[in-house]
Amino acid sequence: MSEQTAYFPPSEDAAWEAVSSAGAGFDAEKLEAAIAWAEASESPWPRSLYYPDGRYVGNVEWNETGPWSDITGIVRPRGGPAGMIMKRGRVFAEWGDTRRADVTFSVAKSYLSMLTGLAIGDGLIGSVDERVGASVKTGHFDGPHNGQITWRHLLTQSSEWNGELWEKSDQVDHFRQVGGAENNKHKGELRERQAPGAYYEYNDVRVNVLAFALLQRFGRALPDVLRERIMEPIGASEDWEWHGYSTSWTEVGGKRVQSVSGGSHWGGGLFIPTRDHARVGLLVANNGRWGSRQLLPEGWMAQSLAPSATNEGYGFLWWLNRGGRNYPSAPADSWFALGAGTNLIWVAPSQELVAVVRWIDKTKTDGFFKRLMAALT
Repeated sequence: MSEQTAYFPPSEDAAWEAVSSAGAGFDAEKLEAAIAWAEASESPWPRSLYYPDGRYVGNVEWNETGPWSDITGIVRPRGGPAGMIMKRGRVFAEWGDTRRADVTFSVAKSYLSMLTGLAIGDGLIGSVDERVGASVKTGHFDGPHNGQITWRHLLTQSSEWNGELWEKSDQVDHFRQVGGAENNKHKGELRERQAPGAYYEYNDVRVNVLAFALLQRFGRALPDVLRERIMEPIGASEDWEWHGYSTSWTEVGGKRVQSVSGGSHWGGGLFIPTRDHARVGLLVANNGRWGSRQLLPEGWMAQSLAPSATNEGYGFLWWLNRGGRNYPSAPADSWFALGAGTNLIWVAPSQELVAVVRWIDKTKTDGFFKRLMAALT
């Protein structure tokens, strides 16, 4: 977004500047059709996040049973479909309860990416290509295999980290597939681990290892760092929370601290209002700048959005829509944070748009983008 046109809302949501659909370059009737599609295409997940037979939605979604399937984090019922769309920071569409703090699943991973940028900017990490074990001395990054892992490997989900964290083995997500053609019938079956940096696998245990490593480097709870460095400066509410598991308490600097999760695979995770997500979306769309303040290190978002060596549709815990590979109807230069359910923070730089879409059926998400793009005048 250009400096001349970008708008950053004040901390009071009531003062968030709005613009008409026509002023944002959209046909009002077609825009209403896109919103109606999102509202009518609610996620099929039960609002309690538990099916009538008592199974947690994540265990069903990812075909998960066995020794590592216990739900060890808090679970709260979800809300209904909600969303916001902004042009150059100004709101021109909104639906649902956007002030409800709702679980957001793996959108939390992109928040970990931002925190990694802060740690590098602070000098707590030398570079993304530094070995994690060079500064994290907990034993989790020792040995001939785990000792090779760099921060880049963790950020691109190519670390192949081997071990158990918070009573979950990395094996739990072996052969895991995500996306429209997912087939998780082999998920959890043991496979031979490859060299760090050689193989992409969407693996929540390994993302949680990143959160744990960042906790070690900052020396304090990650929600406190996020609040101080990102959420308060962008005027976010005080209604968001970030949790780990009952098993993820650890000692850092003589204090008992909970290591947070990079999603809600086993409960826990980031509970946050849609409006706070929207503020974060505006921050990253503006390359980590909020008004006159550069909150993320200069150039961090550019690094984060570069295609990784093992998955050209994935950066540093951000999804890339290159070639329309994820959402064919969305612009190829758009990118997003994605959580199960479906939850999205979506940025389309060529249109100067940021959207947050929550609890839409994953099979209907591209239909929303198709209608939204058709509404452009």
